Amino acid sequence: MSLTFGHAPFAGQRGGFDFPVPEHVRYWEPWPRRMRAVFAGRTVLDSQRGVVLHETGRLPQHFYPFDDLDQDLLSAAEPDAQGRAQFSVRAGQRTAPGAVTAFRDSDDAIPALHGYVSVAFAAMDRWFEEDEPIYGHVRDPYHRVDVRPASRHVVVRHAGRVIAESTRPKLLFETSNPIRYYLPFADVDLGVLERSDTVSECPYKGDGQHWHLHAEGQRVSDAAWSLPHPLPEGLAAAEHLCFYPHKVHLEVDGRQVTA
Repeated sequence: MSLTFGHAPFAGQRGGFDFPVPEHVRYWEPWPRRMRAVFAGRTVLDSQRGVVLHETGRLPQHFYPFDDLDQDLLSAAEPDAQGRAQFSVRAGQRTAPGAVTAFRDSDDAIPALHGYVSVAFAAMDRWFEEDEPIYGHVRDPYHRVDVRPASRHVVVRHAGRVIAESTRPKLLFETSNPIRYYLPFADVDLGVLERSDTVSECPYKGDGQHWHLHAEGQRVSDAAWSLPHPLPEGLAAAEHLCFYPHKVHLEVDGRQVTA
């Protein structure tokens, strides 16, 4: 995320260099962390020889030597739309069709990835980085989350009604994302909020429990979220709420925030 989105070095809206940089960039590097993928109780992948590919406009892609997969669990499948070879994973009574895709670089620009494959993250039951379970997707080492206490004056309104007001927010700075303003529960009118069934996943911050807003006869679905089980990077924002600026009127020091 951090190298390819927002104003990052390889993003479309990147900052500046003092040398020419192509509009579309691919950068790859070794991924020496031990990665394991488990399906139906069987270890499909166990590798310490991965390569991560960063490409303008795309999330990082991870590739592993084909030899680091359990060949007994693989069977050839139909090629994908780009003509790349695919393999299905079969274990017990379960099958993950086309879960493994061979890397194919027709112009030989990335010889380091010849003989490598990608494994669909969502197709596997569990992933591990070393011995730690992976949550949501593989974490990007260039992605960073910082939570800082602040004294900015934050006001949240909807249909003219003040929903929250605080001068003690926690500001969450996340690589390539806008600043997020987390407000203490005590500074929010919790009586107008209803817990939503929507729970988002973030491998950097943890679960995002969403909340509906009911105010002035109107309902705004999933207007805010909190972090009930934050990961270490988001721990300082626990017991706080953050509102989507495109769903409510959010002001910071008298200026409206729209993104």
